Amino acid sequence: MKSRAEQASRQLLADIVTNSTASNRAGMSWDFFLPVCLGDLVKTGGINQYVVQDVVSPKQLPSSINKFKAALRSQGPLCILEHFDTGYSVLQHCNSVELGVKEDTLEILIQVVSGLAGSLPAVLITASLTAEERKEKLNALKMSVFLLCKLTETLECYSCRQSFVTAPGKGGKKGKAGGEGLLQWDSEREKVLQALIQLLQLDIRSLWNLSLVEEEFISCVTCCCYKLLENPTISHVKNKPTRESIIHLLGVLIKKYNHLLGASVKVIQLLQHFEHLASVFAQAVSVWSTEYGVRTIIGEVIREIGQKSGEELAREGSGVKAFASFLSELGALVPDLMIPTISLLITHLEGESHTMRVAVCEVLGETLVRVLCGDSLDESSKADRDRFFDTLQEHLHDTHSHVRARVLQVYTRIVNSKALPLCRYSEVMELAVGRLMDKSINAVKSAIQLLAAFIAHNPYSCKLSSADLKKPLEKETTKFREMKEKLEGKAPVAVIKASELWAAMEPELLITVSTELEPQSDTEKVQQEEEDGGEAEEEKEAEDDRATAVMIAQYLRVNKYRNAVRLCVKAHSCFPESEMFASLSTLTPETLMETLALIFKGSDDDDDAAELSQNMPPTPQKEGEKEGEDGELKKQEMLVQYLKDTETFALQVERAISVINTMLYLKTASVVQEAVQFCVTVCEFGVANSVSGVRKMLPLVWSTDTAIKDAVVQAYRRLFLNPQGDNVRMKAQTLVDSLSELMVDASLGTIQCLEEIVQEFFGSGSNLQSTVVQVLWERFTGKRETSGLHRRAAVLLLGMAARAEREVVLSNLDTLCSVALGEKVTEDFLLARDSVITIGSITDHVRQSKGAPFRLPQDHQLFSCLTQAIADGVVMKDPYWQSFMEQAVRLIYFLAESPDQLCSRLLQRSARLLLDQIAEGGEVNKDPDQTQDGSQESSEQVNCVCLAQLLALCGCVAFWQVSHLERSVSAELRRRRGETEEREEKEKGPSSKAKQAANESAMEEELGLMGASAEDTEAELIRKICETELLAEENLLCAFLPLLVKVCSSPGRYSHPQLTTAACLALSQYMMISPSVCEENIRLMFTVLERASLPVVRANAVIALGDLTVRFPNILEPWTQNLYARLSDEIPSVRQTAVTVLTQLVLKDVLKVKGQVSEVAVLLIDPEPHIASLALNFFNELATKDNAIYNLLPDIISRLSDPERGMSSDDFNIIMKQLFSYITKERQTESLVEKMCQRFRTAKTERQWCDLAMSLSLLSMCERGFKRLQECWECYSDKLTEPGVYQPLLSITAKLRRGAKPQFKAQVDEFEKRLTAVHTRGLENVESPEMDEETQKEGPSEKTVMRTPLPARGRQRTKRGQTKPSTSSHGDDSFMTPRKSRKSKKPVITFSSDEGEDEEDALMAESETPKVTTPIARTSRRARLRN
Repeated sequence: MKSRAEQASRQLLADIVTNSTASNRAGMSWDFFLPVCLGDLVKTGGINQYVVQDVVSPKQLPSSINKFKAALRSQGPLCILEHFDTGYSVLQHCNSVELGVKEDTLEILIQVVSGLAGSLPAVLITASLTAEERKEKLNALKMSVFLLCKLTETLECYSCRQSFVTAPGKGGKKGKAGGEGLLQWDSEREKVLQALIQLLQLDIRSLWNLSLVEEEFISCVTCCCYKLLENPTISHVKNKPTRESIIHLLGVLIKKYNHLLGASVKVIQLLQHFEHLASVFAQAVSVWSTEYGVRTIIGEVIREIGQKSGEELAREGSGVKAFASFLSELGALVPDLMIPTISLLITHLEGESHTMRVAVCEVLGETLVRVLCGDSLDESSKADRDRFFDTLQEHLHDTHSHVRARVLQVYTRIVNSKALPLCRYSEVMELAVGRLMDKSINAVKSAIQLLAAFIAHNPYSCKLSSADLKKPLEKETTKFREMKEKLEGKAPVAVIKASELWAAMEPELLITVSTELEPQSDTEKVQQEEEDGGEAEEEKEAEDDRATAVMIAQYLRVNKYRNAVRLCVKAHSCFPESEMFASLSTLTPETLMETLALIFKGSDDDDDAAELSQNMPPTPQKEGEKEGEDGELKKQEMLVQYLKDTETFALQVERAISVINTMLYLKTASVVQEAVQFCVTVCEFGVANSVSGVRKMLPLVWSTDTAIKDAVVQAYRRLFLNPQGDNVRMKAQTLVDSLSELMVDASLGTIQCLEEIVQEFFGSGSNLQSTVVQVLWERFTGKRETSGLHRRAAVLLLGMAARAEREVVLSNLDTLCSVALGEKVTEDFLLARDSVITIGSITDHVRQSKGAPFRLPQDHQLFSCLTQAIADGVVMKDPYWQSFMEQAVRLIYFLAESPDQLCSRLLQRSARLLLDQIAEGGEVNKDPDQTQDGSQESSEQVNCVCLAQLLALCGCVAFWQVSHLERSVSAELRRRRGETEEREEKEKGPSSKAKQAANESAMEEELGLMGASAEDTEAELIRKICETELLAEENLLCAFLPLLVKVCSSPGRYSHPQLTTAACLALSQYMMISPSVCEENIRLMFTVLERASLPVVRANAVIALGDLTVRFPNILEPWTQNLYARLSDEIPSVRQTAVTVLTQLVLKDVLKVKGQVSEVAVLLIDPEPHIASLALNFFNELATKDNAIYNLLPDIISRLSDPERGMSSDDFNIIMKQLFSYITKERQTESLVEKMCQRFRTAKTERQWCDLAMSLSLLSMCERGFKRLQECWECYSDKLTEPGVYQPLLSITAKLRRGAKPQFKAQVDEFEKRLTAVHTRGLENVESPEMDEETQKEGPSEKTVMRTPLPARGRQRTKRGQTKPSTSSHGDDSFMTPRKSRKSKKPVITFSSDEGEDEEDALMAESETPKVTTPIARTSRRARLRN
C-alpha cells in the first residue's frame, strides 16, 4: 500500500511539472539554443533559454515514444516543442536503449522534419507572421533538426561498429542481427538526408532575426554530413544514392547558408585522414561548382592544397595520396575550371613528393585533351597550351620513375585524343624513343604504348620508309629552290623616290637656273633662238598647263635641265592663270626652283605624270600573276616541309622498331608482351619494315612463360589467321597471301616456329581449312600464276597442315611427285627440297606413333623420283642440290622399307655417273683440238664439284644409316619385343597367374632384369653392326673412306674449297659410326681444325667435333684444349661457331668446366657484338649451376693476368666486372677474398698485383669479407706502394663506409689510415705497436738497414717477414723472382690450377696455400728438400 501511495504522489508531481512546462511552452517565452555538447541542455542557461526538464529513463522511453507518436498525429510537427525531452532522452541513453527505440525515434523525427518542410512554405510567404509564431516555428525547426542530426550521427557510429564486428570471414557469412541492422540503416539514412534537403531548400532564413542563420545550426547539419562521409564504404557503388544526397545537401548549405569557407577547410581536413574520400570530394566539388554555380570552391580548395609545403607533405599521414587522387579526378571532371588554379599547383612540380608531381601532370594532361585543343584557340589559350606542353616534356626526364611513366601515359592519352599539335610530334616522339632505354620497367612499357599511339594516329604516311622518301624529298626541294630563284629573278628594280632624285639634281639645276636668268649678249640670243626652234614641236604638243608640267618633269628626269627651265619660264606667259606657275609672276632663281620642285616631286603622286615618267602603263594582270606565283611557291614550301616531317617521323619509327625488336627477348614478361603488341600495331598499319619484328617474335612460341607464348599466338592469329573478305574464298586467298609473304626469305628456324601456329590453326576446326588447302594446291600446281617463291611457300604450308591432318599430303602424294620431283626437278631444286620437307610431315618421326611404323615400299614412285633426282644432280653444278639431297636422304630413311638397300644402289649409280663423266671429259681432252689450258681447268673444276657432291652424299648416307639403326631399328625391336611379351602373357593360363601373384616380388625383379638384359642385348646388337658391318669390305660405304682420308690429309693437292669442305664434313660423319673409326681419324680432324685455310672448314670441324664429343666423350676428352683454342680464331664466324658449340657442351655437362673457360671470358669484349652476347649468355646460364663461376674465378684471374697474354687492364676490368656480378653469396665473397689475397704471394709482376687488387675491389664486400681482408694484411701490405694496388683497395673502404654502423665505420677508417700510411711512407717506415715491439727486440744496426731508402724501380722489395726473428733466412728469396739454379733451369711460371704442373712450379695447390699471415717459409723448406 505504501509503494502505491508513493507512486501516486510521484505521478502527481510529474503531471504538475509537465503541465507547468506545457503552459510555459504554450506562451513561448523561451528560445532554443543549439548546444555545444549534449549535456549543456540539462544545465541552467541564460534568460529565456530552453532547458531539458525531464530526462526519461530507458525503461519509460517506449511509453514516451508512443506519446510522441500520438502527439505527432494529433498536433503535427510542432509537437516537437512538447516532446523534445523524449528525443533528448533517447540520445542521452543511446548506449543502453534498444535499437528498436532508436529506430522509432528516428522515424518520428524524419516525419517531424518532413512535416515542417511541408508546412513552412505557406507560413514563410505570409506577410502577417507574428514574432510569437516565428519564434515557435524557429524553435521547432532547430529542435527537430538538432535531434535528427545527432541521432543520425549516433546510429552511423553504431552501424560502423557493427560492420567491423560482423565483417565477413573466410566463409563469407555475416552476423544476422548486424547484417539486418546495417541494411536497414542504409535505407533509413537516405530518408534522413532527403528530409533535410527538402527542408533546407526552403528560404528559412526569414525565421531568424535579420535573416542571419546562426552558425551553430549550419554546423549541426554539416557535422552530420561529414560524419556520414567518414564511413569507409561511402565510396562503394551500393552507397551512391547516399553519397549524392550528402553532396547535394552540402551544396545547398554552401550556396544558401554561406558554408563555402567551412566546406573548403573541411575538405582538406578529411582528405588528410580519409583516403577513400578523394573520389567523393572530387565529385562533390565538381557538382558544387557546376550545378550550384559556386566556382570559387575550386579556387579555395586548390589554394589550400597549393600552400602545403614539401616538408608537410613528406610527413606520414599527410594525405598526399588523397590530395593527388583528388586533383587527378577533379581535373578529369572539370578541366576547364581547373585552368585558373593551375598556377597554384605548379609549385608542387618542384617539390619532393612524386605523387603530387604525377597529379599535377595528369591535371595538365586532362586540360590539354579536353580544353586547350583544336585550331580555334585564342592567343592566350595557345600560350597556356604551349606552357603546359613544355612542363610535361620537362617531366619526361623526372628523377622518379613513376612520374616518367605517368607522364608518358598522359602523352599517350593526348595522342590518342589527337590533341598534340603537329609541330610537337617530332620532338615528343624523339623523347619517347629515348625513354625506351629507361631503367624503369613501367616507363619502358609506357614508352612503347606511346609509340604505338603515335603510329596509330600519325598524320604522316608511315607506310613509306625513310629510304623511299629520300628521292621525293630531294626532287621537291630542288623544284622549290628553282621556283624561288626564278621568282627572285623577276623581282622589280628598286624605285628611287622623287625627293631623293631632286636632292641629287638640285645643285646642278640651281646653276642652270642662275645661268638662264642672267642677261645675255646678242650672239647668245641667236643661239638660243636656234635651240628653241629645234624644240618647237615638243613645246607645241603641250596644249595645257598639266601637259607642260609633265614635259618639264620628263626633262628633269633625263637631265635636260636647260630645256626644263626654259619651258617653265615660257609656261608662265602661256598659262598666266595656272596655279602651278603662279609663283613665277616674280621671276627669281628661288621662285623658279620652287616651281620646278613642285612639278618634279608632285609628279610621283600624280597618276598621269607617273604614268609618263615610267614610260609604261600600269599592269594589273602581271600583279595577279605575281600573286599566283607567290601562292605556288608557298604551296611548294609546305610540300617540302611535309616531306621533311614525314622523313623525320619515318626515321624515328624505324629507330623505335629496331630498339623494341631487341626487347622481345628480355626477361621481364610484361615488357615482352608490350613489345609484341607494338609489333602487331605497326604491322596492322602497314609500317615499312614492320615484318622484321613480327618474324623476330615468332620463336617466342617456344617460351616457357605461358603469358608470352599466348601473346605471340594471339598476335599471329590476329595478323594472319583472321582474314577479312566478302566470302570464304576471298578470306582464304587473303590468309594464304599473308602467310606466304611471311615465309618468303624466312629462315629455317622461322619456318619451324611458324609450324606451331599454322598447325594449331589447321587443328582448330576452322571453316576456312578446306578452302585454304584448295588454294594452296592451286598455287603449288601452277593453276594460278604465281612466283616461284610463293609456290615454295605454298608447299611448305601444305606440310604444316599435314602435321595436323596426314591425308592433306598423303592423298596427293602423286601430285607432289609429278610436279616437284618429276622431269623438271633439276630446274628447281629448291622447290624439290621444300616438297621433300612437306612429304616428311607424314612420317612417324613427326607423330611418334606407338603402332607399326608407317613406311612405303621400295618401288614406290616417290623413291624412284628421289634417287633419279639425286643421282642426276651429282654430276650437275647446282648450288641448291646439296640441301635437296640432305632432305631427300633423310626422307628415304624415314619413309622407305629397307632404306639401306635403296641408298646402296643410289651410291653405286651416282659413282658410276661420275666415272662416266670423268671418262667423257678425258676423251674430250685427248682431242688435239681441245687441249687448251682453259678447257682443262674448267673440266677439273667440274670434276672437283661433282666429286665434292658425291662425297657429301656418302657422308649423309653414313650419318642417316647410323641414325636409322639407333632410332628406327632399335625402336622397332623394342616394339616387337613388347608385342611378343603381351602375346605370351595372354597365352598363359590362370594357374600361371596364381603362381605369379604368389611370387610377385620375385617375378617383378626377374622381369626387370630380363627387360634390362633384353634392352642391353638390342643396344649391343646395334653397336656391333656399326662397329663391324657398316664399314665392312662388302659394304659400299667402306669404299669411300680412304678417299675421304686422302682428300682431307692432302690439302695442297685437293685445294678446291667445295671439295675440301665436303670431304671434311663427310669424314666427320663417318667418324660417328664407330669408336675405332673415330680414334683412327681424330688426329687428322684436329689437324684440319687448326690448319685449314678456309673458315667454313674450320667452323664445320668445330660443329663435327662437338657432335663427336657427345657421342664418344672419352676419345675426345684429351683434345678439349684444342677445341677451346678456336675461341681465339681470327675469323668471327669460327669464333661464333666455337662459342656456340662449347656453350652447349658445357651446359649439358658433356665437357668438364675447367680453367679454359677463361677463353670464353675473353669473348665478353669481342669486337663482334653478337659473339660478345653469346659469351654473356654462356656465363648467364653457367651462373645457374651451383658455384660454377665461383670455383672458376681464381683460375680465370690467373690466366687473364698472365703477362704472356698481354691483355690490357681496361679489358681485364670489363671482364672481371661482369664475372664478379654473379658472386652474390656472402660466404663465396669471403672465400674469394682470402683466395685472391693469397695469390698476391705467388704473383711476381706489378701488373698481376694490380689485377688482383682490382678484382678485390669488384667484390660486393660485407663485414665478413672485410674481416678476412684485414686478416690477410701480410699478403698484400708490401705491395701497397704501387698506386694500382692502393687505389682499388682504397675504393673498397669507400664502399664499405656507405650506410655502415658507427662501430664498423671506425674499423674501416682505421684500416684506411693504415693503407694510406703504408702507401705514402712504405711498409718499413710505418710506426705501429707491433713494429715498435719488434724494433726494440732487434739491434739498432738492423733498424738502420731497414730504414735505408732503396730505388723505387727494379729493387728487390723487402718483405714484412724479414723483421721477425722466427723467419727463415730464405724468406727473402721466397717473395722474389726465383733465382736460377745451377743444376736445373726453372720453367716459366704459369698461373693455372687445372692442369698437372711440375713440382718446380711456384703455384701451390689449394691444400698447400697458407692460411695464416706468416711469411712463406714453406717454400724455402721445399727448396731445401729438393736440393
